[in-house]
Amino acid sequence: MTPGQTAPTLVVLGGGPAARHAIDAAHELGVRTVVCDREPGLGDVPVSSEDVNGVLEVARTADGLIAPGTDWPVRVAAEVAERLRLPHPLPAGVARTATDKVAQRTAMDAAGVPQPAWSTDRPPAGYPCVVKAADRQGQRAMTVVRDAAGLDAAVERASAGSRSGRVVLEEFVPGGEVTVNGFCVDGRHLVVGVNDRQHFEGAHGVAQRHVYPAPDSEPAAAAATAAVRALGIADGPTYVQVMMGPDSPRIMEVAARLGGGHDSELLRRTTGVDLATAAVRAALGWEVEQAALEPHPRCAGVVEFLRAPEGQLEAAEGPECARFYHPTGHTYGPLRIATDRAGYVLCTGASREEALASARNAVAQVRFTTR
Repeated sequence: MTPGQTAPTLVVLGGGPAARHAIDAAHELGVRTVVCDREPGLGDVPVSSEDVNGVLEVARTADGLIAPGTDWPVRVAAEVAERLRLPHPLPAGVARTATDKVAQRTAMDAAGVPQPAWSTDRPPAGYPCVVKAADRQGQRAMTVVRDAAGLDAAVERASAGSRSGRVVLEEFVPGGEVTVNGFCVDGRHLVVGVNDRQHFEGAHGVAQRHVYPAPDSEPAAAAATAAVRALGIADGPTYVQVMMGPDSPRIMEVAARLGGGHDSELLRRTTGVDLATAAVRAALGWEVEQAALEPHPRCAGVVEFLRAPEGQLEAAEGPECARFYHPTGHTYGPLRIATDRAGYVLCTGASREEALASARNAVAQVRFTTR
């Protein structure tokens, strides 16, 4: 900005850990942020990031909106931007497709994108199968069903947790999972980095760590690009979860946002690409240069998530690289979904093995005191 120029205002939907990198990037660009979050201490205004009418009122004098790290607010941001005629990388119709698992699966089927077999009323390929709410993320209301005896309860749970009541039943695909982090500029999908996504034992789908780089990443990157195109995403950030099945990569989900597990932080450290800054620029209608999205790998890296013992938090301490999510007094239960995690460390190394060793050493220094 030039001297005397008024700082633009960006409405940010959500103030939790997944949004922090984008908020920080906005401030580094000289952009004023107004964070909508109903949780005490997380927002500037106590408006839910999923409340279309509430966000609409907040954004009336804003210059753009962004939903950095959670799915449903992506739809809210696009719909509000369309109503207020604000710039936005996603048309509202594309955002609706990107935040609806049934619409996603239908679009990818039509385009021939590899994905699990799926159905809205019965297990599509026997057992085990995965039962999900059609419009939730982060393992909410999701169950891996091992046999027919557990199906009805899983469907009831997913339906109760779904905004619309709709349920998706998917083939269980064995294998490792990777995440493809990219950005679209004028219809071109640019892959910035592919990370291994390794899960906590006993918490299906909940990431324990992201490791960059993932080996043999080209097939996953190609499948992710095909999925992004099938959904009609032409501009803005993308985050695609891919199962590396026994025969070929299978697309699990596409999100039109930054990765919610500090992926943009990891890739900025390891590749030099600042996806959060690019996302802020796109949200304001500013140009995003393709050259700024070209990765120049410089090291390996790991985001390792922290698991706290159950109970009420009295204290958390650790090395300088450790970041904690919750204040004193927060109560931890069993780790079942992504928001049950307690924080993370981000470590780098000359190789994957060195980065992983550094992360293990950092986690070993973390101490939680609960009662």
